[in-house]
Amino acid sequence: MTGATIWLTGLPSAGKTTIAYELAGRLRDEGHRVEVLDGDEIRAFLSAGLGFTREDRHTNVQRIGFVAELLASHGVKVLVPVIAPYADSREAVRKRHHAEGTAFVEVHVATPVEVCSVRDVKGLYAKQAAGEISGLTGVDDPYEAPEAPDLRIESQDQTVRESAALLHALLTEKGLL
Repeated sequence: MTGATIWLTGLPSAGKTTIAYELAGRLRDEGHRVEVLDGDEIRAFLSAGLGFTREDRHTNVQRIGFVAELLASHGVKVLVPVIAPYADSREAVRKRHHAEGTAFVEVHVATPVEVCSVRDVKGLYAKQAAGEISGLTGVDDPYEAPEAPDLRIESQDQTVRESAALLHALLTEKGLL
């Protein structure tokens, strides 16, 4: 089986993880080997001790990219729902995959910040608005949206299943399924 890294980038509460798990279930049902590298879980284990400076965010993304490429090079479909706010960090991961001959697909879950702040799955937008936290990506810390992602998903305009189906269709089109 062909492995691939499918990187879902977007603002907090954009729907990245929800879409990743929906697609992961479908891929498993089809017999694919699948792993989801959830950004929150990675931060708790692989990147414990890192903060949210630009340098620490870059290090976190590179660590996740390394693990994703390693798994993908062994035939796993690796879904990576991670904010990864900086274009140069995502590009470094893409280049690593390219150098290793491993497929890399970038998906921008392009949910507007207004929608994300209403969803506020983890309460981050409320904490930022109350002054309890700062450095929230897309609010008071930068998010560099991909200029030319392989797929742009407007999650506010469709169901999770529809979003996952669009991504499944793209993977099929690219010969990765």
